[in-house]
Amino acid sequence: MSTHTDDNAERLIIKTASASYETYDLEGEVQDDMSFLSLSHDRKSGQGAYMIRMSPGAETIRHVHGRREEYLILEGDLVESDGTVLGPGDYVIYPPGSEHNSRTVDGCLLIGIDYSWSPE
Repeated sequence: MSTHTDDNAERLIIKTASASYETYDLEGEVQDDMSFLSLSHDRKSGQGAYMIRMSPGAETIRHVHGRREEYLILEGDLVESDGTVLGPGDYVIYPPGSEHNSRTVDGCLLIGIDYSWSPE
């Protein structure tokens, strides 16, 4: 991962434009047409922030969310399983227990956050 530390020892800067992405496998199966960059995502707990890059024509495996999932489309298009078309600037929130999959026509870059949320 391309990171940078500076005089502020408590700060971590991730250079996402030059970072190396991993092959996407969050639903268990390796998907070669998608890649994953952990920002703060912890695979053991399934919580934290990440970036996903989807090649044109890529499609996620249908999945049920064990946690709240939120994501922001940065580039490209994303088509949800109900046909909703999303683009840059669209922010999506799925509550725990929701189920869906997504696909892209021309490619997509998004930043996502999975977490357990409590109002307290």
